[in-house]
Amino acid sequence: MQTVSQLDFLGKRKLAFIFSGLLVAASILSLCINGLNLGIDFTGGSVYEMHFNQSVDLTKMRDSFAERGFADANVQHFGSSEEVLVRLKPITAVNQQQLGQQVLDAANASQTQPGELRRVEFVGPQVGDELLDDGGLALLFAFIGVMIYVSVRFEWKFSVGAVLALVHDSVITLGFFSVFGWEFDMTVLSALLAIIGYSINDTIVVYDRIRENFRSSRVSSVDEVTNVALNETLSRTLLTSFTVFLTVLALVFLGGKTIHGFSVAMLIGVVVGTYSSIYVASAIALALGLNKDDVMEIQRDNTIEDLP
Repeated sequence: MQTVSQLDFLGKRKLAFIFSGLLVAASILSLCINGLNLGIDFTGGSVYEMHFNQSVDLTKMRDSFAERGFADANVQHFGSSEEVLVRLKPITAVNQQQLGQQVLDAANASQTQPGELRRVEFVGPQVGDELLDDGGLALLFAFIGVMIYVSVRFEWKFSVGAVLALVHDSVITLGFFSVFGWEFDMTVLSALLAIIGYSINDTIVVYDRIRENFRSSRVSSVDEVTNVALNETLSRTLLTSFTVFLTVLALVFLGGKTIHGFSVAMLIGVVVGTYSSIYVASAIALALGLNKDDVMEIQRDNTIEDLP
């Protein structure tokens, strides 16, 4: 091969495996001990829709709710700046009518003019359990779909490497939410599915280049071919990741509380996914014994024997 790798990624794969193993182990341990701080999408709770005659400052309203014992209240605009949607986790000590009045009082305390309570809904825990189960199945089917796609397009060793890298990204992202106690809701689950799609795209690009280099090389070792492929795709990987990182970073600070969980999960996923595309996915495939024979095209014998 004419291209020579400049960075020895695979030479540091043992350190990468140790680092990844520690992160995954810490994430699993935290998930087992602390679990996830599930939002009302999964636990159930109450939803209150209110209308005001003036634009509502959500920061002041959240502070008002916190002062009255509703620190976990999810407050957001609904359609316009005069409409507010408040979500609360299940509270059993107070009946629903009294709770609705307390919510309205807390909201009005932060405004110059009182608002009107227009709609009250209660989401039962059974619905939340169903959403959590469906979300888990969605992640499982995503992993299975990726494994089938990669095994058909490439080879089973690539497939296992890609799926384990995706599991690595998802577990570490969940670990951050478990360790810091951040709320896990449907937006975060959506971010996990988006992370799977983003990460597998990067991995497929690297796998394609590895396969091309294997087919064009006749003397290079497996490690050298893979290192060259990683270096050749490095600029593309870093530029794409940096662009997405800046976009998501803007959402983290400017996107508001409604999509904050989604933005944070995507921010972690972009960083971890970029790392796993370089250091994890290909290294796992090599650890499974990937060689040239696994990716070489079957050459057809086009010679025609002379007829007698």
